[in-house]
Amino acid sequence: MRFSCCTRFMFVLTMAISLSLCPAARPQAAASPAKKLKIYISVDMEGVAGVVTADQLVPSGFEYERFRKFMTNETLAAVQGAKEAGAGEIVVSDSHGNGQNLLIEQFPKDVRIVRAWPRHGGMMAGIDSTFDAALFVGYHASTTNPRGVRAHTFSSAHLARVALNGNAVTEGEFNAAYAGALGVPVVFASGDDAATQELKSRLGNIEIAETKKSLGFHSAETITPEASCERIGAGVKAALHRLPEFKPYVLKTPITLELTFKNYTPAEILSYLRAVQRVDSHTIRFVGKDMAEVDDFVEFVDNYNADLTP
Repeated sequence: MRFSCCTRFMFVLTMAISLSLCPAARPQAAASPAKKLKIYISVDMEGVAGVVTADQLVPSGFEYERFRKFMTNETLAAVQGAKEAGAGEIVVSDSHGNGQNLLIEQFPKDVRIVRAWPRHGGMMAGIDSTFDAALFVGYHASTTNPRGVRAHTFSSAHLARVALNGNAVTEGEFNAAYAGALGVPVVFASGDDAATQELKSRLGNIEIAETKKSLGFHSAETITPEASCERIGAGVKAALHRLPEFKPYVLKTPITLELTFKNYTPAEILSYLRAVQRVDSHTIRFVGKDMAEVDDFVEFVDNYNADLTP
């Protein structure tokens, strides 16, 4: 078909207008990639599915080797859930017993693992303000809770109460306050029913994965390890998808720490320090400028003895 000059001009003009109005014809700006999350996972063992006594918790226990595998698998479930929810960097803290329980060869090569004691930050060693969220796996109830499998706060052998600013706390609440001082919210926790209910009552509507129901200090009705891993993975993903809803758990500073010992001698000796006040026969009080100083004091009390050797 042949066109006159006028016709050709009108044809070209019409096509130009059509192309300018067609979205598909315009080059599209590349979508910016979603920010990868940086996640911290603190792992204890008493809250792992099936754990009820020292037989699962200490290297001399006849079930320990099996249960450190279950502990590792629950942590791996949290890692996988975090990755599926957008985590690009993950640090795992082995925070039970000697801090050398997790089978580190089982983890993806891009995961870093904090091991052994003593260490600044305790159960939260390695966390800083660059993390987007913290997760608790295998946690237990506090020493002041009448329920909960192996319920204690930091030391079942030595401590009867740990309080911050006048309120008795769980390990989870203490650790959440440490993370909160850095601007990092705790968004998920797994453990028995007493532990998870206690944490929700203190930290708000965090996601939880209940691994067992407490029947006593040394007994529980437990789900299987496989079912526990499924719950943890799903709970972590749900928590990180809700991430904008959570706020850091922040305590007013300076922070008053109270430790009540099961024996009176530690309270007496620690009161010789000018920074420590003896409140009663078994209790001392220490005031720290922030959670980092308070945690260092707890780590000192829990780890120091005069017979320490390299």
